[in-house]
Amino acid sequence: MSRGHREYLDHVVVCKVGSSSLVDEEGAFDGSQVAAIAREAAEIARGGWRPIIVSSGAVAVGMGRLGLASRPRDIPGLQAAAAAGQAALTEAYARELARFDLPCAQVLLNRRDVVDRESYLHIRHTFERLLELGVVAIVNENDTTSVTEFSFGDNDLLGAIVATLVGAERYVILTDIDGLYTADPSKNEGARRIERVEAIDDDVLALAGESASGIGTGGMRSKLSAARALMAAGIPTAIVSGRDPGALSAAVAGEVRGTLFAASEELHEPARKLWIALAGVPKGTIVVDEGAARALVEGGASLLPVGVSGVEGVFDAGDVVSVVDRDGRLIARGVSRYSAEELAKARGLKLDVVARFLPAKADVPAIHRDELLVF
Repeated sequence: MSRGHREYLDHVVVCKVGSSSLVDEEGAFDGSQVAAIAREAAEIARGGWRPIIVSSGAVAVGMGRLGLASRPRDIPGLQAAAAAGQAALTEAYARELARFDLPCAQVLLNRRDVVDRESYLHIRHTFERLLELGVVAIVNENDTTSVTEFSFGDNDLLGAIVATLVGAERYVILTDIDGLYTADPSKNEGARRIERVEAIDDDVLALAGESASGIGTGGMRSKLSAARALMAAGIPTAIVSGRDPGALSAAVAGEVRGTLFAASEELHEPARKLWIALAGVPKGTIVVDEGAARALVEGGASLLPVGVSGVEGVFDAGDVVSVVDRDGRLIARGVSRYSAEELAKARGLKLDVVARFLPAKADVPAIHRDELLVF
């Protein structure tokens, strides 16, 4: 599988550990789970893989340390819990990884770090050097400094960004359920686990529910969003149970005991597009008509003003925007070459007409296909 023009390190696997996989039935931090994950990371490393662990759990650990019965709802409360729990969580990983002679490093990120292109590249180089040195990076969102606008929202997205950033060959999500089901297995005895997903469409998205444990922030929908982007990146994604011993190692070996979201060997979007779709914070929304939606999805075309039927939000040329159809379904994300004000005037018009009152936009598409990731 080709992974772009630059030389990626071989055999990198990103494992995202959900909060529910690190706590017991009462919601208290379970150190034995960290030990189990470290043991599997060592097994993976012995097999020639380079693991990165994107770990939730700082807030859950902090709740225990601060004696909080429920997850704080206010930002200062969340940040206080994260600050109290982050050090303990990293120490636990470092201690358990050291048993297998694996050095450990902490990497804290927020969305501001990866939205800025120069910062994004510096982070990528840091990860590459850590991997070259055989260091297992423990990655988490920097909850103590994040603000809403620059928050990832959950670590499923953060893990997906890290996976694309390092050119991972696998992305494994350890969570509170062993994959995607046809219905909620806790409520429907006839629910069947889906072992393989080739494409994430509306029918698949309709199966998504919320976090079963109530400990973490992400539900199945956030995992599907991450998987959809990674399928475009050519990175297979597996969702497995964090309580299933050996599930991580098995998934890395290609024996997924959960749900595998298969990546096409032929489909691999450039890193630039993936950065736009995953790291960029959308500043607005462009609504397209049926013909434009079909041209984007089936024809790989640029988005022209004539296909735009609506403009929502306030954005400038160069900002990341979402592209939706008339039913509000997300089709793509890309960099607009028009401001919201300009595109509101140009929508529905051909480029030769647009050029009469916006000469600088002559022959300029609303979004060029090289800066557009179609989901």
